[in-house]
Parts: sequence; structure tokens; C-alpha cells
Amino acid sequence: MGERRKVPLPTRRYELHVILVRPTHSGNLGAVCRAMLNFGFTSLRLIEPLCSPADEEARNRAKHAGAILDDCQIYDGWGSALSDISVAIGTSGKRESGEKTLFRHFIQPWELAEKLDHVSGKVALIFGEEGMGLSTDELQQCDMLMTIPTWEGYPICNLSHAVALSLYELNRSIIADGQVEPGEPLAQNLQLTRAISPDMRRLLRNSIDEFAAALDGDENKRAMVADNLRRTILRGLPIDNEAQRLIGAFVEATTALQKLAGDARWRNSRRRRLDSGD
Repeated sequence: MGERRKVPLPTRRYELHVILVRPTHSGNLGAVCRAMLNFGFTSLRLIEPLCSPADEEARNRAKHAGAILDDCQIYDGWGSALSDISVAIGTSGKRESGEKTLFRHFIQPWELAEKLDHVSGKVALIFGEEGMGLSTDELQQCDMLMTIPTWEGYPICNLSHAVALSLYELNRSIIADGQVEPGEPLAQNLQLTRAISPDMRRLLRNSIDEFAAALDGDENKRAMVADNLRRTILRGLPIDNEAQRLIGAFVEATTALQKLAGDARWRNSRRRRLDSGD
């Protein structure tokens, strides 16, 4: 009971990486690892951790999932942690009011499972610091946002509970679809999958940002337009050639707006493609 069985890990169309941003409590870190292995996920990334994977409490709480602590990767920022990611999903339990809600378009865990059903490539599921969560700026760096439908009277889950509930839903949907037999690895699925390369994802996000920056209005309005475009487009999980066409359209539209506004950049810096830098 409770031991790590010598059973192959399930294979999935996509490669999921759980990312914890500034995890504070080593006990939670270990509990996250145990929850991950419960559902057959083993890749853990830490951004600016405030506790160590080597802490005794982390090892004790991880139980038979200590190998995840051994293999976890540590990053000093979002850029390096997401450099090879095709789809970045931020999580939050905050239910705010006012203008902040305009930047938050949440989907439920089962909706996320459905969206990932035809995705390949590397997917990041990102959780914020205990007691703080992800900031609005950090959420804006994600392509989709997910929230767990907790009771409004006490909505914020413990970090390890949030990870467990999220991964349960991803694993449940695969089993419910008949893609796995009990005790057997998931079958390879030969259907056409959808994926956007990390470089194309960065180019698309950059083209949207440049387009929004060329619009009239104050900075808040432009930021809101950029955020809504990113959410709407990336929530549809475009593939590379679809993204490439969208990038071309945004670059052309940005050039036209700059020309109309008398901005010399339309002539001096006009280009058909964007640089891939962040």
C-alpha cells in the first residue's frame, strides 16, 4: 500500500511541466511532488524558490515521489523557465472586481482538459506563491488562465491541493476517453495534434503587443486590447502556420497604423517578421 509500483508512466500527446513560482514551504513542495506522481506527471520546474528541494520536510512529504525533487529544474525568471514552452497556463483562485477582472478570462479544469486533448508539445501549468498567487503581471504572461471552482466563502486552495485537483482532471479526462487501460501506459494516439512552437508563440505575442502599442488611447486601453487579443487567439490553440498568417496580418496592420499616425517607424523599421526575442 502506498508504494511506488514498477509500472510505466503514462504517455500523453503533450508533455506537461508543473511550474511553481516562489514556493515558500518545503512541506508543500514535497506534497506537490506526491500529487504529481499520483497522476503520472513527473516534470517540476521552480522559479525563484524560497525553499529547497533538499529540505528534509520536502523529502518526508514527497514520500515515494522523491525522484521528482531530485530532477526538478530551478530557474531565476520566467523567460528561461518558459523558453521551450508552447502553451503556458496560469492558475488563480482570486475573484477580484473592477478593472482587474477585464484581464482575467478563466476556464475551468475540465475545459482545460478538453482543450489539451489535441495538443502536442510542451505545456506549462503554473502556480503562484502560497498566500500570494500569481500577480496580474505574471498572469498576463500566460496564454490561458484556469481557476478551480471552489466555494466563494473560502476560495483559495492550499498549493498542493490545487495541483492535485488540476492534475486529477487532466488524468481523468484521458481515462474517461478510453485512452488508457488500468495498469497500462496510455496508448499513442495517431490523430492530428495541435501545437505551436515556442518561437512562434513568442513571435505571435510580440506582434500583438506591437499592434496594440500603435493604437490610439491611453496605456491601460492598449494593454487591455493586447490582453484580450492574446487570450482570444491563444485560447484557440493555433498551429504554426495559422500563427504565421496572424503575425503577418498584425505586422501589416501595425505598419498601416504607424503610417497613418505619422510615426516614422513604419518606414525606417518596417519588416515582414518580428525578432524572436522577448
